[in-house]
Amino acid sequence: MKADEVKRLKELERENARLKRIVADKELEADALRELARGNF
Repeated sequence: MKADEVKRLKELERENARLKRIVADKELEADALRELARGNF
């Protein structure tokens, strides 16, 4: 792999990790809203 390809791969890995955290946060938020809608609070 060339140096620029390694750099791009690292950038994509960081972006992927960031997006996974965002999705996880949104899933938790949606789950909390579902619980509230059921009245389980």
